[in-house]
Amino acid sequence: MSSITPADVPAGTATGAKGVDGEGPRRPGRVSLGGVSLNLRSSGIYIAFALIIVLFSVLTDGALLQPQNISNIIVQNSYVLILAIGMILVIIAGHIDLSVGSVVAVTGALAAVLMVNMGVAWPLALLITLVAGALIGAWQGYWIAYFGIPAFIVTLAGMLLFRALTLTVLGNQGIGPFPDQVRTLANGFTNGYLGNIGLGPLGGADLFSLLIGLIAIAGMLVSQLRTRNARKGYGQAVEPMALFALKMTAGAAVILFLVVQLARFKNLPWVLVLLAVLVLGYSMLAGRTVFGRQIYAIGGNLQAAVMSGVKVKSVVFWIFVNMGVLSAIAGIIFAGRLNQAGPTAGNSFELDAIAAAFIGGAAVQGGVGKVAGAITGGLIMAVINNGMSLIGSPSERVMLVKGAVLLAAVAFDVWTKRRAGGTR
Repeated sequence: MSSITPADVPAGTATGAKGVDGEGPRRPGRVSLGGVSLNLRSSGIYIAFALIIVLFSVLTDGALLQPQNISNIIVQNSYVLILAIGMILVIIAGHIDLSVGSVVAVTGALAAVLMVNMGVAWPLALLITLVAGALIGAWQGYWIAYFGIPAFIVTLAGMLLFRALTLTVLGNQGIGPFPDQVRTLANGFTNGYLGNIGLGPLGGADLFSLLIGLIAIAGMLVSQLRTRNARKGYGQAVEPMALFALKMTAGAAVILFLVVQLARFKNLPWVLVLLAVLVLGYSMLAGRTVFGRQIYAIGGNLQAAVMSGVKVKSVVFWIFVNMGVLSAIAGIIFAGRLNQAGPTAGNSFELDAIAAAFIGGAAVQGGVGKVAGAITGGLIMAVINNGMSLIGSPSERVMLVKGAVLLAAVAFDVWTKRRAGGTR
């Protein structure tokens, strides 16, 4: 007998609800605008993101959306977005990881020691660093999955242990500079392989970057159409075609605008290429693989997952191994961007990654969340940081706004759950 996991059913959709293209009973977390049913829980984050961009674009007189500033937002926040990808999977499974900032620091220190002090070739040094991140994740995953210690305690201990190890390796000084290839990965841009193309009043832009943007739009359309048709085939409710077309048009416009602005500056940052590969890969992992559905099942209903034959301990173990690897990638990117590994690297990164996941729609109890949502949550914080910096706001005001946004996101999640419970 097959079982239904949270990955099979869209958030806010009642199992067995009849109808396609929005037909059927009204579900909690949905509003109707002009006859169009909108799922606030899954779409609200993107609406909020758009409103925040519009707000800061007005407050900064358009400086927020200038090509160089957009590039800076991506490059300066890339490591948090990488951490958010791993953190969303940890939170979906019902756990938390407080150690990622310290793991970023210790893996960056390891990479620096290997490449700078010991003269190890950079490809081998990066490979060793990624393996070290996996071993750190395996160490923590063992205590959580097989020994039964709560993830909060294990990763809190890890935060202290790996920070102490970083200070032991580096002392009070940084190690650098890094090889050019590592710095290019963190700060560099793709070359203009096909030359520039004129864009009228917008000026010239790199043709290769524009083609990449068009390929990304085509891929998004094909993927979303396949997902929509698959849900219709299983009798699940989907949004009306008009709303679907509107969402695809908006998504395509955003991607095209982003790529055009980047192509007008220095082309696509290499770290954006890395992020795109990670987002695509982990989105497929979470939504289209057995392992991904098991993660949702564990976070949604642990007892049901066990009874369905899910190897919970193994899944949880590998989630933390994955988190360790992504932390090592973030550590390399952060150290490469600064061109040195420092003892204070990674401070509060765990809080930024956790906030990105919750702002992006992850549920406090687990079982709900998307990789794209976590990336959006991270970008919301990045835009708030950047926008308030452009208008000259003090750091305490930035923290105030970010805290209020995080509280509002979690409060909305709790509110939608209470509404869902009250309608059953």
